Amino acid sequence: MGATRTLVVATHNRGKLREYAELLAELPATFISLADLGIQAEPEEEHVGFAENARLKALFFARLTGEMTLADDSGLEADALGGDPGVRSARYSGAGRTDRERYELLLSRLGEIPPEARTARFRCAIAVASPQGVLFTVEGTCEGVITTRPRGSHGFGYDPVFYVTERGQTMAELEPAVKNRISHRARAAQAAIPLLRAALGG
Repeated sequence: MGATRTLVVATHNRGKLREYAELLAELPATFISLADLGIQAEPEEEHVGFAENARLKALFFARLTGEMTLADDSGLEADALGGDPGVRSARYSGAGRTDRERYELLLSRLGEIPPEARTARFRCAIAVASPQGVLFTVEGTCEGVITTRPRGSHGFGYDPVFYVTERGQTMAELEPAVKNRISHRARAAQAAIPLLRAALGG
């Protein structure tokens, strides 16, 4: 196995950094976040798709840091809302809002829609880039239903209102080890591992 390489995870979110460090633990890499590097810059996300945004962020931060960089764009697609909040999931209800404010807005917009029509999915696109260009992009999804009230204390984002039918619990009720096997991010990360191992030379 080659020497351990630095892999920048393009996030300021400690929860997301921790998840990736666990999901990709088998790789010969040291994971650091934008917060660890003191980076506040952000690219303009002009694209309408998760994969396009992930590629944009990965390349932007790879060139800024001079390091191989992993970026993702992920979000929640509610079928009854035409796929919203989608790529705007992190900015749903406006900039600077809390996770709770975002999922409460989602619940209010779904209103009294019955369970069978509250189908949704988490989608995650992961892109990895070097300063020379984007190396690859992969995607993962997790299907579920939006609940009428939050449940659970694990995770972050929309996890408390996303019911994973196959598990009979919301994402926020699942133990982290279980979530890290079935989540959209986990599935995208699994697809990325062999490609990342080759890119890292390990």
